[in-house]
Amino acid sequence: MLAEAARHFLLALQFFTRIPVTGALADWAGYTPARLRAAAGHFPGIGWIVGAWACTVFAAARWLWGDGPIVPLAAAAASTAASAWLTGAFHEDGLADTADGLGGSAGKARALEIMKDSRIGSYGALALCLAVLGKIALLAVLDGHGLWPALLLLGTGHVFSRFFPLLLIRSLVHVGDDAHTKSKPLAERIATGSLLTAALWCLPPLVLLLACLGPVCVAAGLACALAALGWLRGLFLRRLGGFTGDCLGAAQQLCEIAFYAGAAAALR
Repeated sequence: MLAEAARHFLLALQFFTRIPVTGALADWAGYTPARLRAAAGHFPGIGWIVGAWACTVFAAARWLWGDGPIVPLAAAAASTAASAWLTGAFHEDGLADTADGLGGSAGKARALEIMKDSRIGSYGALALCLAVLGKIALLAVLDGHGLWPALLLLGTGHVFSRFFPLLLIRSLVHVGDDAHTKSKPLAERIATGSLLTAALWCLPPLVLLLACLGPVCVAAGLACALAALGWLRGLFLRRLGGFTGDCLGAAQQLCEIAFYAGAAAALR
């Protein structure tokens, strides 16, 4: 069982990051659509790695650049760029495609067609700019309450925001092009066991946050993330009749930002 779980985790690592899983290791992981589907339960576990990397870059930038007034903004920008590099901007791309599709057409068929287009439009560009600026600004706000609270929330934000898209898979149907979409195995209805695995990945960060920052901060961050998810779910259901792989990326991005916003408000 542990070996199979390790295979699932390696497939998630291969799918969601730039970290190489090649050669004998890739052969041992043994890709199959069923294993990739099970790998969805390890999506928050990938958040541990991305979050740790983002926190390392943020802390290193704060140490290197001192205590100037714009240093938190610069550190937040470096951290955001580092996390986007590690994931290949996978989720940011989903956000841009979703914004272009929903903003560029009122019809479902045309919206899905636009979302498959690799070119970025005005809605996608604007969504990306606002998302990146929002993350940088909110991380700088969190830093104003201390470096350690900012690092805790940055790391856990990456974990929690990778759990919420799984709820879309659980509650909506996939409406993408099944013959060509690479997210098809991941997008089929997630098994209860995989959802439980994802929740277990979230448990240690949750306990740590509760112990260090208290229940009000945690509740505010999670409530805002859930509100963002609920709004997105209603939008996807109304406009598309379900979700695509791009929608999952958009959900991860917006839930991450909403989590930071709620936590920042509670810390104040």
